[in-house]
Amino acid sequence: MSTFLLIHGGWHGGWCWDKVKHALEAEGHTVLAPDLPGHGDDKTPIGDVTLDLYARATVDFAASSSEPVIAVGHSMTGISNSQAAEYAPEKFSALVYLAAFLLADGQCLFDMAQLDPDNLVLPNLVFSEDQISTTFKPDALKEALYADCSDADIERAKGLLGPQAMVVFQTPLATTEERGRSVPRFYIECLQDRAIAPHIQKKMYTDNGCEKVFTMDCSHSPFFSRPDEVAKHLLSI
Repeated sequence: MSTFLLIHGGWHGGWCWDKVKHALEAEGHTVLAPDLPGHGDDKTPIGDVTLDLYARATVDFAASSSEPVIAVGHSMTGISNSQAAEYAPEKFSALVYLAAFLLADGQCLFDMAQLDPDNLVLPNLVFSEDQISTTFKPDALKEALYADCSDADIERAKGLLGPQAMVVFQTPLATTEERGRSVPRFYIECLQDRAIAPHIQKKMYTDNGCEKVFTMDCSHSPFFSRPDEVAKHLLSI
């Protein structure tokens, strides 16, 4: 049996993985779905959140397991999982990028996001007065993130989404072949994604190399709309 570490994306918390967690646990696996610093029930001030803090927290989550974990990052946290693997490659047996940013050394999230002028995330962000963080416009959530998700899941998300520290989007990844990029990588692409366009996902997994690519005909958030299919792909790794 495996241990899966499910890391939520921007604005979300560990709660978004509930359905996938249940599906994996039903097969006898151990599943961790924590809140990153500044998200969910974690009380870290948003001004203290950095990519490094995310990555070190992810290493700590992985270290709580007695065996190396399969770490799954959604969207933004493809980056922090990559950085975590650089810090402690021995803690990770695989990295899975679920419609996530898979970047090269020296790239930041904004570098890739700006290649897609039609993405529906950046134009729907509301900046805090101090410009440190953003929230998502509620009326844009369905089209941008949850196009094929149920109304019940969308309403739940609206009540739980929180602010996102934008410094994470601006911080370059720092990894090496010997450490972070030595951990096997897998990608799950989402063909109806309006947050990270399919051609951007393809560019990332083509440029950076993956052991295998799984394809889902869904929007950006299959942990809501297709949790059993997500679990099926994870179980095949």
